[in-house]
Amino acid sequence: MADFSKKVWSDLAKQASLQPQEKLQQLKKKSSNLQITVPAEITYQEKRVSLSPLSVEMLVNNGHSVRIEAGAGKQANFSDLDYSNVGAQIVYDHESAFEGDIVLKVAPPTVEEIDIMKPGQVLFSALQFADLKREYLQLLCRKKITAIGYEFLRDDAETLPMIRAMSEIAGRASVLIAAEYLNNSKNGKGELLGGIPGIPPTDIVVIGAGSVGEYAVRAALGLGAHVTVFDNSLHRLRRLETVIGRRIASSTILPHILEKALSRCDVAIGALRSTFGRSPIVVSEAMVQKMKPQSLIVDVAIDQGGCFETSEITNHENPIVIKHDVLHYCVPNIASRVSRTASYALSNILSPLMIEIGNEGGFYNYLWGENGLRKGVYVYKGNLTNHSLGERFNIASKEIDFLFSGNV
Repeated sequence: MADFSKKVWSDLAKQASLQPQEKLQQLKKKSSNLQITVPAEITYQEKRVSLSPLSVEMLVNNGHSVRIEAGAGKQANFSDLDYSNVGAQIVYDHESAFEGDIVLKVAPPTVEEIDIMKPGQVLFSALQFADLKREYLQLLCRKKITAIGYEFLRDDAETLPMIRAMSEIAGRASVLIAAEYLNNSKNGKGELLGGIPGIPPTDIVVIGAGSVGEYAVRAALGLGAHVTVFDNSLHRLRRLETVIGRRIASSTILPHILEKALSRCDVAIGALRSTFGRSPIVVSEAMVQKMKPQSLIVDVAIDQGGCFETSEITNHENPIVIKHDVLHYCVPNIASRVSRTASYALSNILSPLMIEIGNEGGFYNYLWGENGLRKGVYVYKGNLTNHSLGERFNIASKEIDFLFSGNV
């Protein structure tokens, strides 16, 4: 009997030795208390914060520690007292705000901020393709950081939750911005967006039928405007009609038809985006010249270069440039215009994710079993893992699954 028992234990030990190290870690995983840190944003006119006080309270109640830099939530109308009352630790210098296992930011860290980060930290932030530099990626790699980009992060439904949330905000806000600049208070034509019975409705052209375009169309129709949508994807145009629940005027992007629509519209919204790199320019300067005097362009795609040839980056303090008697609103960070709402939207995605990470025994345990999070990783412990970024900047990239299974 003793010999049989000894053989059983020997066989079990042999089976265990043949299992990947990660599987053994999964078998013995237990919940982990995370050290999360939220620095104040120093990027120009970035007013959002990655965690709201309500989210901090939920994290603290689940046993995690949260460090918030003083003033981090000020631009979103969250006070330091709001955070300290729910258990956050308030720190008063920028360097201390980067001391934690997981760093949560909105904008990408600056070169100076990466310098003060510690090897092995996990960074969640946007990546912002238009401003991305090769040196930024190389610095993250040298620091052995694991970086997750909001633009890549996927949920269980394989959607991009961060992109969709900010696109919903930007789409709706673009129509509200148009309403402002059509009326007299912003030196517009003095028109009410949508009009009233007996007066022709405002004519709006939306270029792009993705998430931004969808919510711009929803807001515009809700205010009574006439909307025409352009996109080169028939699938997106059909999907838009399905989710809106009604027929809308739409067309593929044919220059002659687009030019005609622009010449009679009051507002043109640019919502055409590229997966990587620059947005395609589909509206030429000649088309803009044929638009009505004092009509308005809201180029939501300006953070990727814009889809109007005449677009140039503006800011929240001076948002308008006028070209060919057409107003151009080209602020790249529209979501910061409604920073409190945008911060809640970010928090609603990040805080449940942090709790799941803790429940799975830490970031790397959770990463092993979550394909959506792995797709969000573009640098893993100093190794570039996003092939598209590697090709764009001529940097060698590696498969994250290979790195993970090799316990790199």
